[in-house]
Amino acid sequence: MTEEWCISKPNGDYIACMEDVLDVYEQPSDPMRPRICFDELPCQLLDEIIAPISMEPGSPRKEDYEYERCGTCSLLLAYDLDRGMRYLQVRDRRTKADYADFWDWLTKTHYADTPMIQVVQDNLNTHTYGSFYENLLRSAHQLKHQLQFHFTPKHGSWLNMAEIELSVLVRQCLDRRIPSLRVLEQEALAWQDDRNQAGTQINWTFTTAKARVKLHRHYERLNSKN
Repeated sequence: MTEEWCISKPNGDYIACMEDVLDVYEQPSDPMRPRICFDELPCQLLDEIIAPISMEPGSPRKEDYEYERCGTCSLLLAYDLDRGMRYLQVRDRRTKADYADFWDWLTKTHYADTPMIQVVQDNLNTHTYGSFYENLLRSAHQLKHQLQFHFTPKHGSWLNMAEIELSVLVRQCLDRRIPSLRVLEQEALAWQDDRNQAGTQINWTFTTAKARVKLHRHYERLNSKN
């Protein structure tokens, strides 16, 4: 039996990106410089071939092992750790255009009067200022100056709070077969609204100081003076 793990030794770039993200999380809340974590989740759309048997007392819900593939889609999520708000969109694809359109919508709808937004995100090829210039000629310059990017290190997506939110979404809402983008969007937006109304926030406690203790051997391996 073999288990798959992401096995890596943190190098200098990893430590630098990790501390940059942790420094953002340690900042005091500032309404003029909100901190937003962004992530994406690919989703398979699946439909039942045979109708499931509903759950009954003493008997769990039963579904057939066969299913119909109905395509794929991508779920985009931004989590404002200062407000405890999350904002979702479900899209057909995950492209530079989708990324640019999402941020154009988010900033204009919820942060129109905010001069700067600090964005924590994974370092993917679509997560660039270039995506704005390739798809949003009129607002690209404004977005470049409004959004300050902070990237998680390679193999360091655990540092992204938006990934935690997506994990909760999958467990609470998407742990079943969903046949269409429309149904998935309805379910995801209902989850978003419920979680926002409840004021649910992530209690992040891992800091740069704790990282230097917990990962001391990696710091020492990089530089014996650490």
